[in-house]
Amino acid sequence: MPVLLDAIDRHILRVLQRDGRISNVELAREVGLSPSPCLRRVRLLEEAGIIDRYVAVLDPAKVGAGLTVFARVWFKTQDAEVTLRFAEAVRRFPEVMECYLTAGECDAVLRIVTADLHSYWRFQADHLTRIPSVLNVKTDVPMETLKRSFELPLR
Repeated sequence: MPVLLDAIDRHILRVLQRDGRISNVELAREVGLSPSPCLRRVRLLEEAGIIDRYVAVLDPAKVGAGLTVFARVWFKTQDAEVTLRFAEAVRRFPEVMECYLTAGECDAVLRIVTADLHSYWRFQADHLTRIPSVLNVKTDVPMETLKRSFELPLR
């Protein structure tokens, strides 16, 4: 259930999504509050779980993870136990950045990062296709990233 946010809370969240390291004084100035009420609002947003955590966004190429692929996965069967075991397996792989169960042609879509195409091929052969519930994997390799955002749209 979405939490009702007022305009100031949404403004705070938009600023923090752009710069999670902004000082409270700068944040307060940008949203039109004094520092104390601003900090109180940020703490309430954290306590409510709206702000999940603060992270550093890395440049994948500069840390040896320059290839992103999308793997579409089909399961052997679609029962709850198969889904649970698959989820447990992919959570153990640091290369899997995101995993979504899907309604449609395939059963799951994964965003995977590796150093290069050969590293992905090894990951797929050594790990992904060895998950007992996996029947088939098709990989899409993007040619260029046109947009990459971490900011949720807040209206």
